[in-house]
Amino acid sequence: MGKTSDKACRYTEEELLEMVRRWVPPERVPGRVLIKDTSDFFQVDYDNVVVLGGVPYLVRNNEREGRFGIEDQQKFWVKRAIDLKTGKTKILKWTFWEKFTGRVGEMVFECVRSPLKEARILNIVRGRPDFMQGETFMDAAGNPLRIMDFINGKSLGDITLTLGSSHEDYFINHYPGLLSEFITAVEAIGFLHENGEKHGDIRRDHLLKDTDTGRYRWIDFDYNYRHRANKFSYDMFGLGNILIYITGRGDVTTYNLSHDAPDTLSRLNSDDLNIVFNYRVANLGKIYPYIPGPLNRVLLHFSGGAHVYYLNTAELLADLKEAFSMLK
Repeated sequence: MGKTSDKACRYTEEELLEMVRRWVPPERVPGRVLIKDTSDFFQVDYDNVVVLGGVPYLVRNNEREGRFGIEDQQKFWVKRAIDLKTGKTKILKWTFWEKFTGRVGEMVFECVRSPLKEARILNIVRGRPDFMQGETFMDAAGNPLRIMDFINGKSLGDITLTLGSSHEDYFINHYPGLLSEFITAVEAIGFLHENGEKHGDIRRDHLLKDTDTGRYRWIDFDYNYRHRANKFSYDMFGLGNILIYITGRGDVTTYNLSHDAPDTLSRLNSDDLNIVFNYRVANLGKIYPYIPGPLNRVLLHFSGGAHVYYLNTAELLADLKEAFSMLK
């Protein structure tokens, strides 16, 4: 699974600068190129080079985190880089340990960041167009460092907000196509589950529409979680959150309703709200009465009033496909 990183002395500074000049505009070529050890990502900065698998990578910027609404938080362990042999953009992802607790209703999940899990999944999904692609090398400290292909495209969340002039226009003219693409993405998660793996961090910004292929692709598999009830339950609620989002053409929140539609808000209770984010409305049929009953019943599986949850993607897909057939 993990290949060992190469010793940086294979390349002279002049050789590296010559490679940099092939791919970087003249005004952006650095005066010097420093080759950095791969064991400490904090020491690897802009215009530095790291060598992995015999390939030198010119580091550009740190990637940014969208979790919990913090769109500009830098992820110092994830760096965009240029493969100096091919000129292709890559994402370099160092090992970074993190732990937090997630909750879904009364269920508690212990979540950890697991680079070994992501390395396993990269092997499982190799060649599949619905997942990001990459390979794993061991850094100088013996930790798995993943090198992923950069996906040029927008997230499902961003795309959703650009469609339609109103919710009704969106729901009639754009939502069926988007739901069809989402169903395909759920089937991809089903493939992971069938292979004994879970995504671990299913969010709308972790599903990108590849500009080159036109297909949605899942990214970021390094979160893992434990819960005794159902191995895949956290993934299932992540899928539910995305479904509610695309059905509502964005988050329909109690805050927004309090300003824009207080009468509608007064008809809602805690059973109508998202079981994970209880300021978001899950029972969207109360907001948009033209949403068909079968589709709204799928949404209600992810509400505070749910008594039955989806245990696996097969159950969710069966109901989604039935609801989709009523939109045609």
